[in-house]
Amino acid sequence: MLTLRYSHRPLRFNFPARTSRGALTEHVAWYLHVYDTAQPHVVGLGEAAPLAGLSPDYGPGFEAHIQALCAEFNRRALAESPPEHAHQLVGEELPALRFALETALLDLHHGGQRLLYDTPFSRGEAGLPINGLVWMGDAAFMREQIQKKLAEGYSCLKLKIGSLDFATELQLLREIRAVAGPKELTLRVDANGAFAPAEALAKLVALSEFAIHSIEQPIRAGQWAEMARLCQESPVPVALDEELIGVPAEQQTALLSEIRPAYIILKPTLVGGLQRTLQWLHAANQLGIGWWLTSALESNVGLNAISQFAGQYVTDGFPQGLGTGQLYHNNVAAPLHIRGGALHYNPQGTWELPG
Repeated sequence: MLTLRYSHRPLRFNFPARTSRGALTEHVAWYLHVYDTAQPHVVGLGEAAPLAGLSPDYGPGFEAHIQALCAEFNRRALAESPPEHAHQLVGEELPALRFALETALLDLHHGGQRLLYDTPFSRGEAGLPINGLVWMGDAAFMREQIQKKLAEGYSCLKLKIGSLDFATELQLLREIRAVAGPKELTLRVDANGAFAPAEALAKLVALSEFAIHSIEQPIRAGQWAEMARLCQESPVPVALDEELIGVPAEQQTALLSEIRPAYIILKPTLVGGLQRTLQWLHAANQLGIGWWLTSALESNVGLNAISQFAGQYVTDGFPQGLGTGQLYHNNVAAPLHIRGGALHYNPQGTWELPG
């Protein structure tokens, strides 16, 4: 008989993570542990780590939802439960929890070894190229991060913008391009919806001087007509991020068809798990829209699940957004490491089992 329980860990940042919603010093991750009572040592592990200000399921009542899920799961006394059951047990309004249950069941289904897919990445034969993330902060803080990422060999950097004076942000980009041109370094920027619609196009024109690969969410989500106009007129390719959160499955194609972005950013914790992410991916492919996968401040448990998924579906070497596991000094110990601007997995390595 399968049993579901949970644990949690307050993850502490190595430095305050400055975002468009303020400075974060701690982020709580909840872990689902699913196992067969006949083999309690074989555990499927999934992570639910909803983000303040972004996740529909973030809030003081989240633990109650987890408790209710565990009670219902255990009441059913299931002999087995395929990953697809997560969508039956957890509603769309709880995307982080659905992601956690789905990945815990997927892990258990494959032997409880944190190996969700059999790919060159999970076998340790190939890494996944990733972008180096430069967090918001004052100019000196961002400059220090940029220099460190370049020294570490990243060929793609992503800068969070929108918190500093725009002229200062342009100067930072100018400094980067003085060191590395577009052939040596791909530059992405993420505005997190910071631009007002009336000023957005002029800012995008200014950014185009630096051969920017793409800009994520230049204006806040929910303004489909304004975003569609920007996607059509912007000299910098536009990627949707927060725009995808909370969109029902039946509206996915309608949103992409109306806005026609160059790219979409897929965050399984925020959009409702791996199967929902796959639906977005297929919808984008049908419309000729590019995409990449990004973690959302999960610990190594969630990061690994997203990375294993990426190893299954990313085939072109396009840099993914999968490096946030280094942010915490009390992360779950895992055989994930970054080398030369790529994320690698060691299948012979050791995992910590939280809680």
